[in-house]
Amino acid sequence: MSAPVFVLGGYQTDFAKAWSRQGQDISDMVREATLGALDACGLDAQAIESIHVGNAFAELQRNQAHLGAMVSQVVPQLWGVPAMRHEGACASSSLAVLTAMAEIESGRYDCVLVLGVEEFKNTAGDVASVNQNAASWQGHEGIDCTFMWPAAFGLLAQEYDHRYGLDRKYLNRIAQINYANAKRNPLAQTRKWQFDELSFTDDDQANPVIEPGTRRQDCGQITDGACAVVLASARFAQAHAAKGVKAPLARISGWGHRNAGLRLSDKLERSRDQAYVFPHVREAIEHAWRRAGIQGTQALSGIETHDCFTTTEYMAIDHFGLTAPGQSWQAVEQGWIEPGGRCPINPSGGLIGCGHPVGATGSRMLFDAARQVTGQAGPCQIEGAQRIQTLNIGGSCATVVSFVVERQD
Repeated sequence: MSAPVFVLGGYQTDFAKAWSRQGQDISDMVREATLGALDACGLDAQAIESIHVGNAFAELQRNQAHLGAMVSQVVPQLWGVPAMRHEGACASSSLAVLTAMAEIESGRYDCVLVLGVEEFKNTAGDVASVNQNAASWQGHEGIDCTFMWPAAFGLLAQEYDHRYGLDRKYLNRIAQINYANAKRNPLAQTRKWQFDELSFTDDDQANPVIEPGTRRQDCGQITDGACAVVLASARFAQAHAAKGVKAPLARISGWGHRNAGLRLSDKLERSRDQAYVFPHVREAIEHAWRRAGIQGTQALSGIETHDCFTTTEYMAIDHFGLTAPGQSWQAVEQGWIEPGGRCPINPSGGLIGCGHPVGATGSRMLFDAARQVTGQAGPCQIEGAQRIQTLNIGGSCATVVSFVVERQD
């Protein structure tokens, strides 16, 4: 890391809110998150020198592009501030964070706003599902299905089963943990959802198959939402802290970013004789460790990972090195990923419990990591959290970004 980058604070909208049902749209999400982040950080708009917006599907969902300019449209105090939009499917706002970091590290700017935003509830679910297929290689995936992403990550479950063996009870348990975590999160989409004793089993009525390898409770919850964070240089962060009550800061101490091709089958075939199903995911995680100056998960207090499906969290467990490749079930069975466990995963509820407004997921993960290490995560707090790592993926692990966030007193 060439220069430290700090997270001054941020703001997340309520992921249970369906904005169009209240006569609002993506522009209202942008406004609320932007003003909320400024207020949470105690900043005037004049402090923001650059803006980066992460979004995946606004053109398809709302026929709205040019979202960089949307910020100053709905928050006129930011009129004239340079802004741009980033698209990398579910990793869109993590790409926005990377660009903002580069601006700060280069000395170009000292205080940058990053906003992730997505609107899905303004269309029928089947329409939104088809729109999300744009993150795959359209017409070239070779997957015979009704729903692309449940099918794709169902194939990942089948790949794990083929290589190592996979008992579905561990996928069901991952879902159960994340929904339970979400009940403690006042901004989670599913915090009021109710389940029964069959919900986390392979019962075909309580937990029906969506596509082969994927049941209903395996799926992350596509939703509306926005999350904004303010990033700052050491110079700005120290000067800002000196103006108020002294409190710990969250520093992004490491990052990793790797890409692979769009098509899932190509990635699986390339890794056929390798230890990890997605070697480039492991590389992104390791690159973040190296930049943070740590050796592995033993240095972490917890993880916020991309559980768009239970299979992606299962994959993340072994790729983070909590277990040997293919042995993720051990971490689930031993309770290591639960609250109070050796390395809690997704205390926020993750994408399954908290919700998955695609373009906002990366910034939400970063915000939650920052809140954890500064002791501001409320009912979701990991006691004594010092260092949290995120893993955010776009498409079928085509775009992969990981951050290490740690406390600095």
